[in-house]
Amino acid sequence: MTTVNITPASTAASIPAPATPYQGDIARYWDGEARPVNLRLGEVDGLYHHHYGIGEVDRAALGDPADPERERRVIAELHRLESAQADLLLDHLGDIPRDATLLDAGCGRGGSMVMAHQRFGCRVEGVTLSAKQADFGNRRARELGIDTSVRSRVCNMLATPVGTGEVAGSWNNESSMYVDLHDLFAEHSRVLAVGGRYVTITGCWNPIYGQPSKWVSQINAHFECNIHSRREYLRAMADNRLVPRAVIDLTPDTLPYWELRATSSLVTGIEEAFISSYRDGSFQYVLIAADRV
Repeated sequence: MTTVNITPASTAASIPAPATPYQGDIARYWDGEARPVNLRLGEVDGLYHHHYGIGEVDRAALGDPADPERERRVIAELHRLESAQADLLLDHLGDIPRDATLLDAGCGRGGSMVMAHQRFGCRVEGVTLSAKQADFGNRRARELGIDTSVRSRVCNMLATPVGTGEVAGSWNNESSMYVDLHDLFAEHSRVLAVGGRYVTITGCWNPIYGQPSKWVSQINAHFECNIHSRREYLRAMADNRLVPRAVIDLTPDTLPYWELRATSSLVTGIEEAFISSYRDGSFQYVLIAADRV
């Protein structure tokens, strides 16, 4: 399989202009983002994520509510749950050979990329509109001694610098709500080798509810995004030679993360919208794995 040659390079060497004014807004949004909920969780073990968690909360690990170490324990537990989410996504990529290349579309600060390289030993390309995020991810890769295999670049995930058919697997981890799905899946279909695997974990509004609920509208406003419906994902994949192999409702699995986060010092004000929309069924948290045919 042809692989992408990754060499150490400055993030600022070539920064394509955002394709639309909206993407310029998103780049500025993430360049200015420094929420403790993202940074303090990453400080637990050096894996910095930009997504949420899944799994049951380990109550024993939290200790007594009066314990002065309680908040530190809560932060460690939230981070364990978000890393479990990334592990689940990587599970669904299947077997990836060491000489393969993977693509993280909307890579954030690079936590999932590091985990992918640690698991598969392969090369991982990440793309983000945020120069600040890319610099952060590349710095962490250098600190870990894996910068010849793991690289973040500033570019549009709808037009990546990856060659046609050059990646064995690709994913969006809570980043697809910033783009048109048909354009996104056309690009994944282009870069994936035939037989390659695409995985997404995302929040989506439930078409059975009828329309996006007020909670979904609040989430859109908070993150300046445009949440799609579950039906839109499946339709856009079908139109772009991506055949779903697994569609998993993770909503019950992510609620414990949100309920714990709402009790922590890291609240951002959006917790109620997530918890309420998951409980009333208007919003869902799903994993979709699809093969390129």
